[in-house]
Amino acid sequence: MKILVCVKVIKGEINPFDSSALECALQMSNDVTVVTMGHGSNEEVLKPLTRLGAEVVLISDNVFAGSDTLATSYVLSAAIKKMEYDLILCGRQSIDGDTAQVGPMLSKMLGINLITNAVSIETDGLKITAKTRAGKENVFLPALVTLERSYVLRFPSIFSKQGKVTVLDNSVIGCDVEKCGIKGSPTRVLKTFENEHGKRNCTFITLDELLPLIEKLKAQPRSNEKKSLSSQKLKSVWAVGEEVLEKAREVSEEVIMIEKLTPEEISERALKDKPDVILWNADLWGRKNASIVAAILNTGLCADCTELETDGDNLIMYRPAQGGSIYAKIKCLKKPQMATVRTQSNSSDIIVAAGKGVADKTEKIQNFAKEIGAELASSRGLVDMGKEPYESQVGLTGKVVSPKIYIAIGISGAVHHTCAIEGADMVIAINPDKDARIFEYADYGICTAF
Repeated sequence: MKILVCVKVIKGEINPFDSSALECALQMSNDVTVVTMGHGSNEEVLKPLTRLGAEVVLISDNVFAGSDTLATSYVLSAAIKKMEYDLILCGRQSIDGDTAQVGPMLSKMLGINLITNAVSIETDGLKITAKTRAGKENVFLPALVTLERSYVLRFPSIFSKQGKVTVLDNSVIGCDVEKCGIKGSPTRVLKTFENEHGKRNCTFITLDELLPLIEKLKAQPRSNEKKSLSSQKLKSVWAVGEEVLEKAREVSEEVIMIEKLTPEEISERALKDKPDVILWNADLWGRKNASIVAAILNTGLCADCTELETDGDNLIMYRPAQGGSIYAKIKCLKKPQMATVRTQSNSSDIIVAAGKGVADKTEKIQNFAKEIGAELASSRGLVDMGKEPYESQVGLTGKVVSPKIYIAIGISGAVHHTCAIEGADMVIAINPDKDARIFEYADYGICTAF
């Protein structure tokens, strides 16, 4: 089986999700080709991959510089159409953009089957069977599969020899330059700024004070604070599914709900009715299908938006990037303007979320949650360890919650987690590390082991 693995080089390192995809490919086949797009200087970073037995192809040309996800997918598809393959593997997303768009867009441009968010895969030579975040899926080859960080890339043998990287420019690939780089990129980053959202003033208490505090907070009414809306509104917005209706109403005078049809059906209707804006829920289904629709309609898509505003004509979108450490203000130059939107899940009044720091205390956490009448949740770290199901994950790649009380136990407070708990009325953090970042985003802190 011939497998292509699409990777991205970020600050001199291979994107970790793509490293997982590469290891998966090496376990499945002896015929693996790594395909990447970037600056010529990335050649030195890529050479060590040849010691793993893979061929490496670097797509590099100045006309590709500044490409967004749509333009990147176009360039990759043009190059891959000149190659032989049975299967294409990609990381689910990159750690700098966090969009998870290139895989689905690329599959549509190539006209092959797609599975996203795979934890593990196997093949019988005719089809791919994958265990995914959403369950079990199988499709016939040729196919593209996006991988979670579930495989650890091996080290090369000390006896292996380093090979050469093949560099292809546009004279070989033959892309339409109007579809590449900045020219071919419908999304524009207008501004980036440090993410200070969700920071709180933490008051430290003892573990003995925890239960009385919880009882006190439970008696308080829930916050009804709403974010200010744009002074002007768009005339009409499409909302794909009920989950994004509220967000759509914040920026539009008229909201038209679209059923969760196939991406082809939604695209066909969009081509006919020509909506200015289409909003999707940023869940697994929304991220996957919105990307496919963007590829069909050749338009921009902003991922995982937390805030929307408008000047009456254009949609302005705000989203976390680089793992949530920065916020980006983004505009789409083409219509329909599309975005996947982070919506808050229905949650209990109290949530107890466990992290890697208490991976060995599952029963104690469960008993504590039961004692105070709380819903159980977890960090990505605990889910990646296989200790808890994906459905329980709170964070940038999980769910957004807004309980009355959020209790984080053994959670360090990585950006991708804290950006998903901003809607909580009160946050209580329990961690033995006094310098843990989670305390910056908590109202109350307990500096001790649980």
